[in-house]
Amino acid sequence: MSVPHVLRLALASWLVACGGDGEANEPTPPDDPGPVGEPTLVEVADGLAFPVHLTSPPGDPRLFVVEKSGAIRVNRDAQVLQTPFLDLQGEVSGGSEQGLLSLAFHPGYASNGRFFVDYTDRAGDTRVVEYRVSADPDRADPAPVQTILSVDQPFANHNGGLLAFGPDGMLYVGLGDGGSGGDPRGNGQDRGVLLGKILRIDVDGMPYAIPPDNPFAGQAGVRGEIWAWGLRNPWRFSFDRETGDLFIADVGQNDLEEVNARAGDEGGVNYGWNVMEGTECFRDDDCDRTGLALPVVEYDHGEGCSVTGGFVYRGDALPELRGHYFYSDFCSGFVRSFRLAGGVAVEERNWPELEPGGSVSSFGEDADGELYLLTRDGSVYRIVPRG
Repeated sequence: MSVPHVLRLALASWLVACGGDGEANEPTPPDDPGPVGEPTLVEVADGLAFPVHLTSPPGDPRLFVVEKSGAIRVNRDAQVLQTPFLDLQGEVSGGSEQGLLSLAFHPGYASNGRFFVDYTDRAGDTRVVEYRVSADPDRADPAPVQTILSVDQPFANHNGGLLAFGPDGMLYVGLGDGGSGGDPRGNGQDRGVLLGKILRIDVDGMPYAIPPDNPFAGQAGVRGEIWAWGLRNPWRFSFDRETGDLFIADVGQNDLEEVNARAGDEGGVNYGWNVMEGTECFRDDDCDRTGLALPVVEYDHGEGCSVTGGFVYRGDALPELRGHYFYSDFCSGFVRSFRLAGGVAVEERNWPELEPGGSVSSFGEDADGELYLLTRDGSVYRIVPRG
């Protein structure tokens, strides 16, 4: 579904991530491989302030929704609780791509109460901070335990901002290239800086430890935290909870949006930015692609302008969809999926019945592996069986 022209103008500051003019035409659906389920959407929350992330602690039926403005809301028994789980509205910056960006519960949250948030502070810099739950399970202790990681941001855009624990129990941190346009400082290809990377750290250290099996651990002149590099703005990435495969949706610059997928235990992958944008050379007409990982899916700015990464469906409600990775575009609002087979995207499909009619800011996954769509206008939808 195309975003109306008036709405595109209203969202122009947010869409600076795409680096282009923000125009998006009706997406052309891929070839339909045939029926693989009968899904639809049901709204489970509305009236939220620009929700950008949804997650649940392991084994917990509640939904925790992150609002960009700085609050984390609890959806319990299909009701959004009035009092926030955590309110950081006085701590975060409010630029178009800034704010409170994600939340990750420690794998041992049920016993240790530890969780982590990623936000841009009042100066616009990235902070990864640890908190603990209070005696009330629906309220966090408002006092931070410690700042895990601080990264200066040279510009206001391309902050990345996702935190996710991998199947190995390590915390993965997504960071964009630092912003502006075209990566003017070359951060994506500079392994001496953290920007333009996905980091892998052990938060059971103080404040964190670099896992010794990280690909660049102990190398001089290279940041040992780096797990993957050559990224422009990995707004959303995820692990397949069954296979461990890592899916990275990297927001493009002028022409191409991309989704990358590799084995989750394959560290040190260079995804090519800013040598390449998607499968095309970016800085020069001809470039050296040696050692660069190409996306498994890409689309151009005739179809959208800012990819919103999702998850591989592993729930029980729609068994026909298991193994299919879902993603969207913030401008066009389409919902698409594919299945990864032998490192190649197959069974690509467009899902008009899952388009929420607005800008999809993020996907969410609950403790049971069921999937949710979040919209910029404040709604949360669950993908459910039709009828």
